[in-house]
Amino acid sequence: MKDLRSPLAKVKGLGASGDATHHFWVQRLTALALFPLVIWLSISIIALPDMSYEALVALFQNPFNAVMMIVLVLVSLHHGHLGMQVIFEDYISTHGTRLAAILVTKFLSYFLMALGVYSVLKIALAG
Repeated sequence: MKDLRSPLAKVKGLGASGDATHHFWVQRLTALALFPLVIWLSISIIALPDMSYEALVALFQNPFNAVMMIVLVLVSLHHGHLGMQVIFEDYISTHGTRLAAILVTKFLSYFLMALGVYSVLKIALAG
């Protein structure tokens, strides 16, 4: 059988999609990290004395809870971005449209990450 890879791909050892394995593992690891983070958030919210604004602010003024919430925001948005990228790559056949969708999702994801971190820090460091 004839090898259809380019000489550069042969040297690098890359197949048709050299980044696919890394993408696959990062998506699985973020899913694995989300499991305990969502359980932590659920237990933390259930343990609140009431669902008032003050109780939620007090929850996230604890340094441990603030860090956990920041990690949850970052990991969940990164995981969502990776999942959407796979969907776009599988179902959008036009290269330009696919690239635009991936870039918009990536920039929106990074914007929401920054907004989430800023929001948690603002609550955690207030008062």
